Amino acid sequence: MKLAILSESPADEAAIAVLVEAVLGAPYQRVQPNLRARGWPSVAQVLPSIIRHLHFNTDADGLVVVVDSDDSVVHTPAHDAPDYFHPQCRMCRLRAVFRQTAKRFPPAHGRSRVLRGVGIAVPAVEAWYLCGHDEQVSEAAWAVGLDTAVTPYTRAQLKARVYGTDRPSLQWETKRALEEAHRHRLDLRRLENDFPSFAALANDLRSWPKIS
Repeated sequence: MKLAILSESPADEAAIAVLVEAVLGAPYQRVQPNLRARGWPSVAQVLPSIIRHLHFNTDADGLVVVVDSDDSVVHTPAHDAPDYFHPQCRMCRLRAVFRQTAKRFPPAHGRSRVLRGVGIAVPAVEAWYLCGHDEQVSEAAWAVGLDTAVTPYTRAQLKARVYGTDRPSLQWETKRALEEAHRHRLDLRRLENDFPSFAALANDLRSWPKIS
């Protein structure tokens, strides 16, 4: 299997690559996207071009996209209803980009489309890294905080808990991200339970046909 991974930084992409392999239960070959992204606006902007490039110019089987939710609406099961779309939900928006970009593509490279995997880290990927270490950190806790306007922590605090600083070097950020990803790969159940938007990504990956 050949996959491309798109996220907000090289450190995030390195950790996500480990988590994706753990979900799939098998190694895969990385395909580099033709464009890079730094932050949510950049991911949303370049995603259509990346989907198009992967479909027509590579033999990639799938594309995995993971972004932080920041302060946006948290995805819920209600959003999965047929024809439902929440404009402030990043999961809904990324899924819509996949649908709208590829809906008229002709088959290419022996497949009808590039498979989709979308995950949203609530409120940031550092929350995933803290899962199992800090009982206060969960998707549900953040969602309640958004509803009450009293969030249980800030994104800067999450960074400080993971890296020891809210401004880590890329080398240190990557090292810590990989350490936590390798911890989770041994057992993903806690991460899927505490972060349904990671479970949504895992469900996407598990729904893919088996490709050698």
